[in-house]
Formats: sequence, C-alpha cells, structure tokens
Amino acid sequence: MSNWIFGDDLRARMASHLAAHDRRGAPAGLRRPDGTPVRHAAVALVVVDSDPDLHGDDPEPPGPDGMQMVPGIDHLDGLDGSVAGTAGGPAILLTRRASTLRAHSGQWALPGGRLDDGETPEIAARRETHEELGLALAEDSLLGMLDDYVTRSGYVITPCVFWGGPATDLAPDPAEVRSVHRIAFTELQRPDSPRFVTIPESDRPVVQLPIGRDLIHAPTGAVMLQFRWVALEGRNDRVDHLEQPVFAWR
Repeated sequence: MSNWIFGDDLRARMASHLAAHDRRGAPAGLRRPDGTPVRHAAVALVVVDSDPDLHGDDPEPPGPDGMQMVPGIDHLDGLDGSVAGTAGGPAILLTRRASTLRAHSGQWALPGGRLDDGETPEIAARRETHEELGLALAEDSLLGMLDDYVTRSGYVITPCVFWGGPATDLAPDPAEVRSVHRIAFTELQRPDSPRFVTIPESDRPVVQLPIGRDLIHAPTGAVMLQFRWVALEGRNDRVDHLEQPVFAWR
C-alpha cells in the first residue's frame, strides 16, 4: 500500500502503468443469448482528489436488508451497504444508481453507458460523465484504458481512466444518480480486498470488493479491481474471468 498524493507525479505514474498494460479487447462477433449482437458501452474511472470531511458521508445507505441477495455471507458482519468514511486523498468517483431506473436500480456503477453511433469508448465515457455528474472532462484527460469486460446482460464494457482534477462542482442528475461518492485509493487497497466466493449457477468465481460496509460486485467491482492492479500497482492481471452475482445478470 502506498501513501498516495494527488498531483502531477501521480498522474504520470498512472499513465505510465496504463501505457504498459497489454489491453485485451473482447472477441469480435459476440452475441446475446437471443442471438442479437452484444451492445458496446463505456465506463469512466475518474481520478479526483477527496477530503474525508467534505466527501465522507453516505446519507442514504440501503441498510442491512439490502444485503440479503449478496452471495457468500452467512451473517452480515456489520454490512449495511454504506460507503461512509471511504474518502480521503486520491479517489475515483462511484455512483449509486437511481431507484427509478429500469435496469440495475440502486446498484453501484461507474459513470457510463451505451455508445452512440460513431462514438469511441473515450468519447462516450466523457459524454456520460458530463450527463450523469455534470463533470466536463478535458480532451487530454484520458490516462488509458483497461480490458473489456463482457456482462451477463449483453454488453461489452470498455473502461476508460481519466484525470478528473479536484472535481469541486459535481452536479449529479437525480434521474440517473441517487448519490455519488469518492472512493479513496487506500480503500481500494484494503488488505481484505478482493474476496472471491462460489455460486451454484457458475463455475467462475464471483468477485467482491469490500468498500466501506458494502461489497461491490462485477461488472463494476471487476473494473475497479483491475484499475487497482494496473493503474495503481503496475500489474497486468486480468478480470474477464470473474463472475457477476445472479442479481446482476439481468
């Protein structure tokens, strides 16, 4: 674990790690179970600074009842879905999706969405970040990209890593975002993270990232884990084999 300091040295270090990564794209011609082509989406891992006093609250955690679908826990061990107290120093932006959304309402997500016609993943990720959080990312803010992740719901997700600066004036769109949080690098590197559990529906391990008093699953958890391994630690580990919990398959 490092003592992270937000600034130009960190930006250069992360860009170097991402440039050295042998990025893996999804195979061409993938199709959904109904035979239609998979859809392409992009997400943004936006690196920002954070203050534990200004950014450490989580006013609307789902409570322990929201943990009942989580696989691999026999008792809650204090888990209640809150990410309070996870800010402080360099961080990434993480959103809790609005409860009114048709798909994956209330779940954790990185800013992002489907590519519009003619868009690259970078452009789509920047556009979605602006639409969801009111944060305009500069054209030179891209630090690099991580491996594609294919979801059970029929998407190929391309993760794009951006330098977001202090991001002092976020304006989340309430139609899409219930809350936005700054998850510190130190939280991503907790000694009890990651966790892996098995489920009867798959022979692949389900990944869980302990964040605050919650467990974040794939696809978001897998992308965040590879961000830690590649951008922060300079490793070349893959995450495309890591499974989603059944509640995220739809």
